[in-house]
Amino acid sequence: MPKDIKKMMAIIAAVIFFIGLDRFLKVFALANQIKGFNLLGDIFKFSYKSNYYIAFSLPFSGRPLTILIVLIIAALILFGLHYAKKLQIGGAAALFLIILGASSNLYDRLKYGFVIDYFDLKYFTVFNLADIMITAGAMGLILFIKDHKYE
Repeated sequence: MPKDIKKMMAIIAAVIFFIGLDRFLKVFALANQIKGFNLLGDIFKFSYKSNYYIAFSLPFSGRPLTILIVLIIAALILFGLHYAKKLQIGGAAALFLIILGASSNLYDRLKYGFVIDYFDLKYFTVFNLADIMITAGAMGLILFIKDHKYE
């Protein structure tokens, strides 16, 4: 098996692990809505929060948001397939991270009508592991594009 394929398989396995962990934590948070607890003193807590809006609780919600998210995920899948076909592992992996993180949050939105957030960072916001994956994937994609802009 070529080195690039092995690397991509390892990345995919790691991303799937984190999606599984995110789903587990969301179910745990939903089942224990009242029982929040500190993870790192008073600064970082595990606590349930329903998020009806988009990133950072920006006031955009409902069916238009769901349709927009589905369209964005579809476009990202097409770009991801393009990068994978060209064996550009960095770009494909970053997009895969974004796609699966966004899909986990989309699943919540379709099943519950909101996204389940559970990490509460004092003075910032409440978020989840899928949000971290989306952010990390976006940063990785920016770095990938920056490094490959002349190819």
